[in-house]
Amino acid sequence: MSATIIDGKLISAQIKDELKEKTAALKEKGVEVTLAVILVGEDPASQVYVRNKKKACEYVGFRSFSFELPETTSQADLLKLIDELNNRKDVDGILVQMPLPSHIDEKAVIDAIDPSKDVDGFHPMNVGALCIGEKGFVSCTPAGVIELLKRGCDGKIEIAGKECVIVGRSNIVGKPMSLLMLRENATVTVAHSKTKDLAQVCKRADILIAAVGKAGMITKDFVKEGAVVIDVGINRNADGKLCGDVLFDEVSEIAGAITPVPGGVGPMTIAMLMNNCYEAAVRKL
Repeated sequence: MSATIIDGKLISAQIKDELKEKTAALKEKGVEVTLAVILVGEDPASQVYVRNKKKACEYVGFRSFSFELPETTSQADLLKLIDELNNRKDVDGILVQMPLPSHIDEKAVIDAIDPSKDVDGFHPMNVGALCIGEKGFVSCTPAGVIELLKRGCDGKIEIAGKECVIVGRSNIVGKPMSLLMLRENATVTVAHSKTKDLAQVCKRADILIAAVGKAGMITKDFVKEGAVVIDVGINRNADGKLCGDVLFDEVSEIAGAITPVPGGVGPMTIAMLMNNCYEAAVRKL
């Protein structure tokens, strides 16, 4: 048996095309969706991400402002810029590219963004809203995983009533992922580095979500036959090749469906960022 591949590139393209239509309709009413992106320093990976975000904005028809600040920018200057953007009526979403240089406190920066413009979904108010089932912005990677599950395999993946195991408990993926899966009526277990018999716990999962950041950690011994496996990890293996947390070649032989790396969860993150930005503009109307 070979697993069905859940194609993140295809699904993200569908979402962006849907947004393109909706954005064009807003433009006809005189509303231009606008995202402000702030990059501090010259981290090469961050530069690539920012470029991709700008490209996505262009594709769906958003306007984007880019603020590329030197590594030496002070925390006070960065917070001043965020405050200015919070007060600008023509800016719907604000995104500060992480990681930030070590002299800047990431928490202070996240907390400074107006929650109604926090399209990354990292502000404590948005995280709290997710916890209690209220409206807010959900961080883009977990939101993207939900869309992969709903749209992948021709919509045949059922979440309600299924056993879901999430490996990883980060604030950006693991924790919000568990809350979103609960919202979809799955039975959720969050496993992590201190979990006993991790392979056995994972083997119970109908849906296994790996978000741990260790290349090839999830082998076929962790996977129940026919399970849906979502690989959130982005790592480099010994040969410098991009790979996930899941040993794709062997797990795809027993899984029912699986996301590849690259081309699985990655493209969905940017699609959901665009979706959050569109929502931020609509909520202001």
